[in-house]
Amino acid sequence: MDYLKRAKEVLDIEIAGIEKVKNSIDGGFTAAVDAILSTVKNGGKVVVTGVGKNLHIGHKIAATFTSTGTPSVVMHPIEAMHGDFGILGDRDILLAMSYSGASDELIALLQPVKRKGVKIIALTGEIDSPLAQHSDIVVSVKVDQEACPFNMAPTTSTTATLAIGDALAMVLLEARGFKIEDYAKLHPGGAIGRTLLLRVEDVMRTGARCATVCIGQRVREALIAMTGAKAGCVAIVEEDNTLAGIMTDGDLRRHLIATPNLIEQPVEAVMTRNPITLTKNMLALEILNIYEKHNIDDLIVVDGENRVIGAVDIQDLPKLKIL
Repeated sequence: MDYLKRAKEVLDIEIAGIEKVKNSIDGGFTAAVDAILSTVKNGGKVVVTGVGKNLHIGHKIAATFTSTGTPSVVMHPIEAMHGDFGILGDRDILLAMSYSGASDELIALLQPVKRKGVKIIALTGEIDSPLAQHSDIVVSVKVDQEACPFNMAPTTSTTATLAIGDALAMVLLEARGFKIEDYAKLHPGGAIGRTLLLRVEDVMRTGARCATVCIGQRVREALIAMTGAKAGCVAIVEEDNTLAGIMTDGDLRRHLIATPNLIEQPVEAVMTRNPITLTKNMLALEILNIYEKHNIDDLIVVDGENRVIGAVDIQDLPKLKIL
């Protein structure tokens, strides 16, 4: 057996399934988004339920919803019939998942949900199924085949259901005006939290650790300032401390051979004018994006008057565990 060939066949089948679902998306999806938006606005949450593999998919969908600002929990349909039905509040909405739309455990749950007056969104592969018929909104996740050689094990269908869940979460995120700052508040721990909550003022070098020299001074003085600050750059400033340019280790290397007696030259002969700068309120994530986009290692921090107030060295970021 060619393992790689078979693996690619499985992935091709699942990709085709997602393509089919993408092409069949219709007003049901829009109605689902509007209904969830209304639910959250009214103080409700999305209660996700399903049976078997779909319940596992439901945990991921609910987690994605919650982490992106749409409150969501999972309710096991069997446990719900034996006391956990209290999870579902009057202002909530039920997101029920069953590819066949005929799972007995799920269908049994629908009548008490209807009696409670809670809306039901169905994610199903069969739009004429009992689940679809009992639901207020139906989103199709119909695929042509499972990746399983017996066309039995939920594979393509669960992948498609998860993809629709992700699509709902991302559309809801943007529709609600959910911002990166909001995302940060929901991820206070770990690398994500550190990257999103930390701001430039939390990581920048200041005082003696921020090398500066005045324009007109020599490269020699700039080197001494960089060495004293143990920095990879020096900010070149005017007399009023406004930024005139930056000189980095890279600038020195590039001019070392081409410029005779380099260390006695004025810094303006070596510096980069109008460098990219940061402000103290920018997020640490924005620093990473600038480093990656421009392939630079050192950035100067300025205030609203373009006066130098600090510097950020890429070497400091791993110590803060945001790289």
